[in-house]
Amino acid sequence: MNRKKAKVLIIIPAYNESENIKQVIDRLTESRAVGETACDYLIVNDGSTDDTLKICEEQHFQYLNLPINLGIGGAVQAGYVYAHKCGYDIAVQMDGDGQHDIAYLEDMLQPLLSDEADVVIGSRFLKKEGFQSSFARRTGSKILSLLIRMTTGKKVLDVTSGYRAVNSRFIDVYSGDYPTDFPEPEAIVTAVMYGGRVKEVPVRMKAREGGKSSITFRKSIYYMVKVTLAILVCRLSYGFRRDKVKERGSLGK
Repeated sequence: MNRKKAKVLIIIPAYNESENIKQVIDRLTESRAVGETACDYLIVNDGSTDDTLKICEEQHFQYLNLPINLGIGGAVQAGYVYAHKCGYDIAVQMDGDGQHDIAYLEDMLQPLLSDEADVVIGSRFLKKEGFQSSFARRTGSKILSLLIRMTTGKKVLDVTSGYRAVNSRFIDVYSGDYPTDFPEPEAIVTAVMYGGRVKEVPVRMKAREGGKSSITFRKSIYYMVKVTLAILVCRLSYGFRRDKVKERGSLGK
């Protein structure tokens, strides 16, 4: 794929990110990497109850407003539907809390542009630099990494990373088949089941700049149970899900 001609969309799901969203977009639009790659961006405001929508309106940001909270999976999928309808070649997921560094965008895009991968994951665990998350979350990530390897044969270290990039094939897949709630590990299984080439590239992440994470201790326990079951169901139901995406395509998407 010709790098200069690649049409790239950065999807930024945001729920109650009024303390962070302006800084995220300012860095993105000022970044030399974005200018060189001619990226567009889309904030998906996921029914925020704070001033996130107001800031998007006042700053004239590019945004899609969801009238109710769908959760991270629904917000990201809305971005993929937009990317699919608008004919983007590559879609990049980037959180709205300031943890993902736009300086690594070029590294994320390169495996897609050179046709070495279909799905690229920005991994904080390859070089173990930058913010590494809490001990409990790292432990949970290791358990899910092992489960994904057992069910798919694919080794992925940073299974919960929300910093990802996909090519047009997986824009199509994810616009019609994307998990809800805590989607990142299950989305890896979906990618492998559809025959996608998944590649990790090293990135440095930052701690959340402001606000609170929506994942509490209680939700963390629920997360592990739900995602474990979801991965198993995803693996078992692959044939049905693949046929549904094909059916959607035959109906004009």
